[in-house]
Amino acid sequence: MPSTLSVAPWRVFTVEVRALRRLSPSFLRVTFTGPDLDRFADNGYDQRIKLALPLGGSAVAELPDGPDWYQRWRALPEDSRNPIRTYTVRAVRPYAQEVDVDLVLHGDGGPATRWARRARPGDRLAIVGPDAGYHGVHGGVEFQPPPAGTLLLAGDETAAPAICAILERLPADAHGQAMIEVPDPADALPVAAPPGVTVTWLPRADGAHGSRLGPAVAAVAAELLPTPEPVPALAGAVVTGPATLTGAAAGVGVGGALVEVDVDRDILWEVPTPADPAPLYAWLAGEASMIRNLRRHLVAERGLDRGAVAFMGYWRLGRTAD
Repeated sequence: MPSTLSVAPWRVFTVEVRALRRLSPSFLRVTFTGPDLDRFADNGYDQRIKLALPLGGSAVAELPDGPDWYQRWRALPEDSRNPIRTYTVRAVRPYAQEVDVDLVLHGDGGPATRWARRARPGDRLAIVGPDAGYHGVHGGVEFQPPPAGTLLLAGDETAAPAICAILERLPADAHGQAMIEVPDPADALPVAAPPGVTVTWLPRADGAHGSRLGPAVAAVAAELLPTPEPVPALAGAVVTGPATLTGAAAGVGVGGALVEVDVDRDILWEVPTPADPAPLYAWLAGEASMIRNLRRHLVAERGLDRGAVAFMGYWRLGRTAD
C-alpha cells in the first residue's frame, strides 16, 4: 500500500463494463468495475471524472498511467489517442468495486454516443478519478453552497446526473428548487430529494434547447429575488471579453459589469466559493449558450450576487470537443 504522502489526488483506474441499464429514452447507466475501484473516492455531489473512450470499433480504451498521464496522452499520435470526455459520477460502491456513470444518448453521433450505443459488458475503458488514499481536497466538485439559504439547481439533460447526485446528498432540511430540461417526458427519472426541495422535469419535446428551462428559471428568479434597483450607467451592463472571476468574491451583481463570454471560443465556467451566508445559491449547468443566457438574466438583470452562483457550460450545441 503506497504511503499517503505519495498518493496523488487523481489517478487512472482501469475498468470494464459490468452492467448496462437503459433508464429512459435519453439516459443509459453504465456500471463499471475494476480491481482498484475500492480506492475510488466517494465525494458525492457533482464530482467530475474523465472517461477514456475506445478508438474506432475497438472495445478497449487505455490511458497512460501515473501523475503525468495527461501530458503523455497529449504526446500520443492523434490516431492512437483515445477520446476523453468529462462525466459526473452517479454512484460509488467501493465495497463492490463499482462506479455508476449515466450517459446521455445524444443524436449528434459523437464518440461517446457511438460507444454507448454499442457498449457491451466486458468492454475495457479507463477512468481518471479521485483516489481515496489522498486525504486532501480532490477537486472536481463545484457544488459549494453557503451555510444557509435557498437552493436553485437548473440544467439540461447533460446536467441531470449531477443534479440528481447533488439532491441525494443534500441535508434533510435543505430547501429550494431543482429544474431539469430533458428531451422526452419519459426522461423524468426518480430521484430522492429532501422534502423542502421541489424537483421539476421540463420535457421540451420538439422545442428548442433551453425553451423550457429559460422561462422556468426566470419565473423562480422573479419569485425569489427582489426587483433590483437600477444604478445609473451601470445597471445590467454587459462587457465583452474573457470570463474571469474578478469581483465575484466582492459580490459584483447589479451595478457591476458582467463579463460576457463568447461560448464559441471560450469556456463558460464560473465557480466561486461562497464565504458568507446568502439568501440564494444557484448552480446551473448545461449547453453553453443556454447557460450564458441564464447567467445574463440572473446576474445582470436580476442582480444575483456572482459570489453565490455557479455557471458551467458543459457543452456547445453543434460541436464536439475533447
